[in-house]
Amino acid sequence: MPISTQPFVDANKDRLLEELKEFLRIPSVSTVPEHKADVRRAAEFVAQALRDAKLENVEIIETKGHPLVYADWLNAPGKPTVLCYGHYDVQPPDPLDEWISPPFEPTIRNGNIYARGATDDKGQVYMHIKAVESLFATHGTLPLNVKFLIEGEEECGGEAIADYLPKNKTKLKADVALVSDTELYAEGIPTLCVGLRGLVYTEIEARGAMRDLHSGVYGGAAPNPLFALAEMLTKLKDANGHILVPGMYDDVTPPTKEEKASWESLPFDEEEYRKTEVGSTELTGEPGFSVMERTWARPTLEVHGIVGGYMAPGAKTVIPAKATAKVSMRLVPDQNPDKIVDAYKKYVASITPKGIQTEVRVLSASPASSVNPDHPAIHFAAEAFAEVLGRDTVFTRGGGSIPIVGDFKNHLGIPTILMGFSNPDDGLHSPNEKYPVANYYAGIVTIAHFFEKYGR
Repeated sequence: MPISTQPFVDANKDRLLEELKEFLRIPSVSTVPEHKADVRRAAEFVAQALRDAKLENVEIIETKGHPLVYADWLNAPGKPTVLCYGHYDVQPPDPLDEWISPPFEPTIRNGNIYARGATDDKGQVYMHIKAVESLFATHGTLPLNVKFLIEGEEECGGEAIADYLPKNKTKLKADVALVSDTELYAEGIPTLCVGLRGLVYTEIEARGAMRDLHSGVYGGAAPNPLFALAEMLTKLKDANGHILVPGMYDDVTPPTKEEKASWESLPFDEEEYRKTEVGSTELTGEPGFSVMERTWARPTLEVHGIVGGYMAPGAKTVIPAKATAKVSMRLVPDQNPDKIVDAYKKYVASITPKGIQTEVRVLSASPASSVNPDHPAIHFAAEAFAEVLGRDTVFTRGGGSIPIVGDFKNHLGIPTILMGFSNPDDGLHSPNEKYPVANYYAGIVTIAHFFEKYGR
């Protein structure tokens, strides 16, 4: 069938790109207090864009942190309602010296737009707004009902939306949620993600003496928290990547034969993946599982940082009084975060060396999420995706976590369509983050086309 909004996008490409550039110029770094005013400015930009797209009831919702932005259009009685989610905040741009062009001055190179937030998530959430605008411009109305909830704290914990969601179930009631914060499996391949891993993020603090001690005077008698942490971390998983926390694998539900067969049919070159995406001399992980199984369907445990002692130039011979490690675990379907946290805390206590006291702090805990690929909305999304990109849509899982997906399921009882348009090499969270301009335009058309199909 013809793609009705394609002429609108073709006729307005320059304006649509300039608007995105204006959005990307706002340094809405939610984790840095100095950018609080910029985050507010991004919220106001989003609110105005929603008004310009002819959405109604647009409001900036104040929170203890950064504001939420809400809008809706509910004038299609008897038609489905889609809740569109995204975030307007971005990661810090550091390290700045690795950017080829300034992170908040969008630059076009080789068909890509380079800027912090280009793909995560400003470029993708803006597609939702422009899809609505394109439908109004083409038809004078929308084929279904829409609600928008766009946050400014996704990159710093999402506390505001986590508090808002359970208190506003009626206001946010919908049939499905739509999130564009994922990627195509490969360039040009329409991809719907139907599963995400959960995340438990922790800090382990190890304490020894009451204060830093001179290593010449006390070395050999005083416990060293850095050595203790190193010893403990090596006991969390073995050399093959098998996690040693008791009970970690008790509730793991493996992928079905059909799902594994589907993954095996995807274009994937393990050596190319090692060279171009990972850039290491070898790939690691549990023997007997494919790369896709290890990254999509198996629990993992990773250490993200260790802090303690003296790291400035020169020598300072101290035994530190404390040291801290940041450790996360990715969870898969049917694993209970509370159960995992309890087992993890008990295991850390059991492997704590003598003379050391440990404290485990849980910074976040969210379960894995999955979507039934047979849901009607998924079917229409797959059709729309395939018709716009000209190839069959593939179904994948994602190794990362998007906690809001689980929140939508738990509090609103709705599935989430994960329809992302970024490419695997777009470098979200990295220097020189980019987004293909062609994907931006295709995303607008595809989302509008999905709305039309689902509305019918």
